Amino acid sequence: MTSSVFAAERLLFTPTTPDTNAIPVIFAFPNEYTVGITSLGYQVVWANLAMRDDVQVSRLFTDIHEQLPRQPEIVGFSISWELDYVNILNLLESLDIPIRANIRDDTHPIIFGGGPVLTANPEPFADFFDVILLGDGENLLGNFIEAYKEVRNASRQTQLQRLAQVPGIYVPSLYEVEYHTQDGEVKSIKPISSEVPAVVQKQTYRGNILSASTVVTEKAAWENIYMVEVVRSCPEMCRFCLASYLTLPFRTASLEGSLIPAIERGLEVTNRLGLLGASVTQHPEFAELLDYISQPKYDDVRLSIASVRTNTVTVQLAETLAKRDTRSLTIAVESGSDKLRQIINKKLQNDEIIQAAINAKAGGLTGLKLYGMVGIPGEEAEDLAATVAMMRSIKKAAPGLRLTFGCSTFVPKSHTPFQWFGVNRQAEKRLQLLQKQLKPQGIDFRPESYNWSIIQALLSRGDRRLSQLLELTRDFGDSLGSYKRAFKQLKGQIPDLDFYVHTNWSTAQVLPWSHLQGALPQSTLLKHLDEATSHFRSSPKELQPLNS
Repeated sequence: MTSSVFAAERLLFTPTTPDTNAIPVIFAFPNEYTVGITSLGYQVVWANLAMRDDVQVSRLFTDIHEQLPRQPEIVGFSISWELDYVNILNLLESLDIPIRANIRDDTHPIIFGGGPVLTANPEPFADFFDVILLGDGENLLGNFIEAYKEVRNASRQTQLQRLAQVPGIYVPSLYEVEYHTQDGEVKSIKPISSEVPAVVQKQTYRGNILSASTVVTEKAAWENIYMVEVVRSCPEMCRFCLASYLTLPFRTASLEGSLIPAIERGLEVTNRLGLLGASVTQHPEFAELLDYISQPKYDDVRLSIASVRTNTVTVQLAETLAKRDTRSLTIAVESGSDKLRQIINKKLQNDEIIQAAINAKAGGLTGLKLYGMVGIPGEEAEDLAATVAMMRSIKKAAPGLRLTFGCSTFVPKSHTPFQWFGVNRQAEKRLQLLQKQLKPQGIDFRPESYNWSIIQALLSRGDRRLSQLLELTRDFGDSLGSYKRAFKQLKGQIPDLDFYVHTNWSTAQVLPWSHLQGALPQSTLLKHLDEATSHFRSSPKELQPLNS
């Protein structure tokens, strides 16, 4: 079974034969192969390791694995989804490695993690990792391996001390967290010695050659897809958006130097092309890229594009996609309310959204998916009414276009101006209200689970004390009920669910990630927060709980 899965892979790079003294590394994705191999981040890091002659890398997934070394020196995890932490703990146990870093000794491998979840806020998971890589892997990965080689034969403690000197490498055990009370706020986060940097800076790759698939396989969740990263980050800076704030600055792949060579390479082995990025159509040469893909020689190519900016939906874009086997487009509109769009810095008007729908239909697309959000800080009843009115006017303007409205609950994210806000307690009712009003209009309403939003907020704003909770919930199952049961069991030892999820935090308090520096300093985030709250009906002097 395993060998047939790996045999189906078409590699777009040439693995190196490792030296006899190469470092034995296991690189894991804490989910099934079909999910892991569809992650561009996982593919790229694996290929980077496989092209080094000083590393012997084996891949590990929850269902299959390559032949694993008996004594790995490094075990790494790429994490794209919060709840996969359960699989990390299971995989560590299957390798006979203690799940907590403080129990490991010199005989155990160094356990590292990277990826979007850990770069955002590693603290809830910090006790399970020896090393966490914060930011873009392009430079970070090589620097990590080179530093490890210097201390390869040293004690674990010496290794960790050395690795902590590398920019972007965070060694949680070398930082001490103090709390005001056992179940209160964080008081301070300090390095345990003067040799350890007080603040770890997330690493940013600033080149104009971005990532592309290193493997294509029919066994991937998106069968035979070849993915090309067109842009990284997003210039829009919606106040809640981690994908924008955490990954700034906005970077674009060079058309001639990166995109066209990558696409040509990929289309030699498959006819499915995915263009990735938070704001693909904002690439300055996007029109030229479309022209390139529209050549007759690529007539059989099936094209899919990640979410596009509303005011870039032209008839030409819709026609190109329709010809390339795409039936619908996805745009994020957040809300139909002008006031809310000012609060979140969404530079968008309803007439642009209506025009996008008209253009999509004119270009031959049959569906339009819109993404919205409830519980945005400052939201009131009339803002929901404005969203319903917007959806009605889109339906009227583009009759026959299948409309889907996917809607999530606002979840605070670290390193964004909205990190201090809690989840609105009314959000679940608001999702139900939209459902009630949109369904009869023939609009396909798809709410994201409110309970999942609560768990997301918990992990998004969590601190190290949550590791105890995560170990408990692992045995209880991953429903919200399990988390509540675990909180009950830990009452008095950690703050309650409410503190992490619903409470508006004071801008003066120490945040669990205050020792980890994102793209922007806190002073800038506070300026952006002030700008947002200036549009509230009653502008709070300081953060008052929205939900009280």
